Amino acid sequence: MRRLPALLLGSVWLLSCGEPGPPPAEVLKEALTFHAGFEDGMDGAFSLGDRRIYSAPSYKELDRRSPGYWGTEIELAYDGGRFGHALRFNSKNEKALFYSAAEGNVAFSTEGWTGTVSFWLSVDPENELAPGFCDPIQITDSAYNDSAIWVDFTRETPRQFRLGAFGELSAWNPDNKPNDQNPGFNDRLVVVDQPPFASGKWTHVVIVHENLGAPGGEATLYLDGRSQGSSQGVSEPFEWDESTASIRVGVNYVGLFDDLALFSTALTAEQVKALFELEGGAATLR
Repeated sequence: MRRLPALLLGSVWLLSCGEPGPPPAEVLKEALTFHAGFEDGMDGAFSLGDRRIYSAPSYKELDRRSPGYWGTEIELAYDGGRFGHALRFNSKNEKALFYSAAEGNVAFSTEGWTGTVSFWLSVDPENELAPGFCDPIQITDSAYNDSAIWVDFTRETPRQFRLGAFGELSAWNPDNKPNDQNPGFNDRLVVVDQPPFASGKWTHVVIVHENLGAPGGEATLYLDGRSQGSSQGVSEPFEWDESTASIRVGVNYVGLFDDLALFSTALTAEQVKALFELEGGAATLR
């Protein structure tokens, strides 16, 4: 049986002994559920579930998915990553590329979904991304606006960088209004007008979400260890079909992607900073 998260252990220790909890690195190690560093290929290097990467012609054709990826649009960038190798998206990725979000890789719960997503990007949004919206990551079983969390670059220039957190579509948007006609859409976003992405520069992206689908549910976006704001009141239900729930990587993305890590706890600001400063990246936590 997996040990209790160090965050909980630290709380017990603090209550019983009056001493501070364990250092941030210990919390990160105990809470890690999935890691892909791309040193030995595209499959995950550590997971509590299925570590294989999958691909399909599109996310509407997941019945045609198969393990692995074959093509030239996406490749390993040897020694081109933030830590060793990375994924390189050479052109706009319109195929489905994903890991399973079931069996422990994502600590999903319908009673309040809590966790943290961390990865690094190297991209010049204005000059490298193709026209249209681009989501470096989505975690959902169906769509970006239906029981999902994600970050994206907007299609307008200068491009904004946004965090989105959405429960069941029928609950937060019962009339199925278009996004630009529904104030509830913007209420679930964190928008960064001048994000720090640039050519030849690596930027650390972290999504911390706590109790999504329950009262007080919220999600916070961090860039390079600094909070960019939170989306609050995301209390509508989150439901998943585990057969299609996935960690979607590089949706319409062009650029470099590295060191994907997921955690079962909502990291604190101190712990996010420790993750940002971690020499060797999340691989050192395994």
